[in-house]
Amino acid sequence: MAFVDEYDFHLLKNEAEQFVLQELERQLVAVGDEEFCRCGDCVLDMAAMAFNSVKPLYRFSLLGSLYAAQAKSEDAYVESVRDAVSQAIERVRANPSHD
Repeated sequence: MAFVDEYDFHLLKNEAEQFVLQELERQLVAVGDEEFCRCGDCVLDMAAMAFNSVKPLYRFSLLGSLYAAQAKSEDAYVESVRDAVSQAIERVRANPSHD
C-alpha cells in the first residue's frame, strides 16, 4: 500500500487560501471598474500568484485552527497577504493570460 493511501491527507486545510481569496475580492472591489481583465483565467492567475507568495497555514486539528487564527491576526502576516495580492493583481494586469 502506498504512503498516501494509508492516511487521509484530504483532511489537511490551508487556512491561508480563504484569507487570500477574501483579500483578492476586497482589492478587486476597491479598484472598481478600471480597465483590466477580470476573466476567470486572469483572476485565477492572480490567486495562484498570491498563494505562492504567502506563507501557508495548514491545519488538521483544533489546535491547528487556533494556530492559523492567531497567525492570520498578526499584523506582519496580514500585510504580507495584502502585498502578495496587490503584486499579483499588478503582474496580471500588466501581463494578462491572453491577448
